[in-house]
Amino acid sequence: MNQVYEKLQRCYENVRKRTGFKPKTAIVLGSGLGDFAETIRVADEISYGEIEGFPVSTVPGHAGKFIFGYVGETPVACMKGRVHYYEGYPISDVVLPIRLLKLMGAEILFLTNAAGGVNTSFQAGDLMMIKDHIAVFAPNPLIGANLEELGPRFPDMSQVYDRELQKLIRLTAREHHIFLQEGVYAQLTGPSYESPADIRLLRMAGCDAVGMSTVAEAIAANHMGMKICGISCISNLAAGMTANKLSHKEVQEAADMAAPNFRKLVTEVLRNIGHS
Repeated sequence: MNQVYEKLQRCYENVRKRTGFKPKTAIVLGSGLGDFAETIRVADEISYGEIEGFPVSTVPGHAGKFIFGYVGETPVACMKGRVHYYEGYPISDVVLPIRLLKLMGAEILFLTNAAGGVNTSFQAGDLMMIKDHIAVFAPNPLIGANLEELGPRFPDMSQVYDRELQKLIRLTAREHHIFLQEGVYAQLTGPSYESPADIRLLRMAGCDAVGMSTVAEAIAANHMGMKICGISCISNLAAGMTANKLSHKEVQEAADMAAPNFRKLVTEVLRNIGHS
C-alpha cells in the first residue's frame, strides 16, 4: 500500500476509535478565527497530538485540535489550527487533515486564512472571498504516485471554488452588511514574507492576496471531489505597499480586529449551508 495512503488510513482508524461524528462541512480556521470554535455547539474534540502520526502545528496562535459539533443545524468539523509546509512537513502531511475530513464524511471544505493584500484597493481588515488561486509557487500535493482511492491522476482545476457557495457567501455578506472583497489568492511557501519585487510580480499575474497556506489544501480537496469555498482576512498590505515592515505580531493584531465580522460571516454562511 502507498505510504501516504497507509498513514491516512491509520489516522482515520485512530479518529474513528474516538468519535463517530460525521460532518457535512469542514472548516479550517486561519489566524483571527481561532475563537470561532466558541460559537459551535460542541459534540466532541480531539487534539492533533492524540492522533497517531498526525502532523502538529508549531505556529503561535494555532491551537491544534479538531472540534466536532453544530453551527445551527449544520454538522461541522472544525480545524483549530493547521500545519504549514514551511514548518518542515512534507506536503502530503500538510493536506492529510483535509483528506481525513473527507473520509469522515465532509462534502464541503471552507478554507480561511490571514493574507497580505496585493490589490492596491484593499485595506487591512478587509475580507476577501477567494474566487480562484495561483498554485505555481507552492508544492503540489498530488506529486508522486496517484492515490486512486481518493481521485483521478489529472484532476480538472477550472472551477476549484464552487460557484453556488460563492453566491451564498455574497448573499450572506449583503444580508449582514459585511463589506466583502473578491479576488485571486496565491500561496507561497514562506516562512519569510515576500519581497516588494515578489509582490509586483504577483500583482502583474493578477493576484489580489498572498499567504502561506490554503492552495495546497484546496488542490487536495478538489482532487477528492469536495465543494470548496474560501475567505481571506486581509491582515496587512504586502511588502513595498507601505513604509511598514511586516511581522507576525502585526498580522495577528489586524486579524483580531477583523475577527468579529470574519466570525459573523463564517457563522451565517455555515447556518445557511444547513438550509441548502
